[in-house]
Amino acid sequence: MTSRLVLVRHGESEGNVAATRAERTGAETVGVPWRDADTPLSATGEEQARALGAHLAALPAGETPDALWCSPYVRARRTAELAVEKAGLGLRPVIDERLRDRELGILDGLTSHGVDARFPDEAARRDRLGKMYFRPPGGESWSDVALRLRSVVGDIERREAGRRVLVVCHDAVIWLLRYVCEGLTEDELMAQVAERSVRNASVTVLVGGPAGWRAEVVDDVAHLGGAEVTEHPGQGDD
Repeated sequence: MTSRLVLVRHGESEGNVAATRAERTGAETVGVPWRDADTPLSATGEEQARALGAHLAALPAGETPDALWCSPYVRARRTAELAVEKAGLGLRPVIDERLRDRELGILDGLTSHGVDARFPDEAARRDRLGKMYFRPPGGESWSDVALRLRSVVGDIERREAGRRVLVVCHDAVIWLLRYVCEGLTEDELMAQVAERSVRNASVTVLVGGPAGWRAEVVDDVAHLGGAEVTEHPGQGDD
């Protein structure tokens, strides 16, 4: 079994900045020119990624990652690249599409205001079904994401047996990796989601053992130091 999973949300992206601004101003669309997969880091996000790298470089030998798995999305790959370069780790990433962000289908690029205005029936269905089981047309529910993550966790455990693995991905993916690994119930997961978000470039550490996985660290941003701490809930997950 993999001994340690270090889960990191990507640094702040230009999409995070645009989505938060659009929500605050009541706009219906996020208004960015990129595909979600191609959205780059903001300047703050790059600074956060380098701060993460400095943190990784300072870890004791028994906690330094031995392997790196990463979402294929640009914001995650760039976070991993900058962090590993700063840390001097020389890890070659395993890019795995199962670690990508949740797909929103017809709701992609819309704010909560936009969903309510343009797809009121979907907004009502989302409210009735809740995060775990609401699947927008052409998109994924949280349970869909959990299903693909079960297979990637199995692959990591087989390929990286006994190793410490850094996983750079997305906020909903981190929540659902915890759900899968820790064996949380839907109620337990959603209670935690209601209390906090996963901040940009934050670190969550899962430790494996005979009894399974347990969370040792959750959403830690102390390592960011002078870099700005940013909190952008995932688009479409309100």
